[in-house]
Amino acid sequence: MQHRVLEYDGSWYGLLTLIFEVYEHKYEVSTILNQQRTGMQTDFFAQNAIVTTNRQKAERVAKGLKAKVGTEGLEELYEAYLSELKGVEMLILKVVQYYFSVQKASHKNYAHPQLIEIKKIVKSVSRERHRMKAFVRFQLLSDGIYFALVEPDFNVLPLIVKHFKERYADQRWVIYDGKRNYGISYDLHEVNEVLFGEEEITVNQKSIAVGWHEEEAFYGKLWNLYFKSVNIKERKNTKLHVQHVPKRYWKYLNEKL
Repeated sequence: MQHRVLEYDGSWYGLLTLIFEVYEHKYEVSTILNQQRTGMQTDFFAQNAIVTTNRQKAERVAKGLKAKVGTEGLEELYEAYLSELKGVEMLILKVVQYYFSVQKASHKNYAHPQLIEIKKIVKSVSRERHRMKAFVRFQLLSDGIYFALVEPDFNVLPLIVKHFKERYADQRWVIYDGKRNYGISYDLHEVNEVLFGEEEITVNQKSIAVGWHEEEAFYGKLWNLYFKSVNIKERKNTKLHVQHVPKRYWKYLNEKL
């Protein structure tokens, strides 16, 4: 049977649709291409097929996985997908095939090499998610919205929505991923995706002026002075500090400015 190169739109439901079609058409897959990425190599000896995202097909795969490995097992695959690592789609496909190929599939089988790799990726994604919860710093915009810019290693914004919605339920806020050019916003009722224009933020098709509130710089300086006053030079341990607060986060922290 000729191997296939399957191309999908880069979405989670697109990947689940792709998995459905692998089973539906009994494809032997050599490569999975993500339309949101560039520079991916095509196998010239394989036959290409473009997968169109189908919500119903995707939900059937999700339902089947939940029946096999439960919600926890499905969430592990989703978190691995959010890593955006090269080749992760093929890895997810092979793990799904493993789950569906055995009578009692277990997402806790630590003897399965590809499943172990998934768990390693999930651990890294989870670590980044917790760091985002700790290191996100909001600044007040001129129109009353609290804004935070982040650039996480992995696409963890979908994983921190619940945390920030519950913690800052009485504030309007935006957390924007400058690396992936999209963000999440909360309007006191619900969370939505946001996109940047060249000089503005677009939230629910409404523009937000990107200007800091006049008090923001003042309170930022106060926080910076406080941090310096409680930082005891004799007890400074840079190596340990960097271990807990990696330098790549410093540019977003008021205490480091």
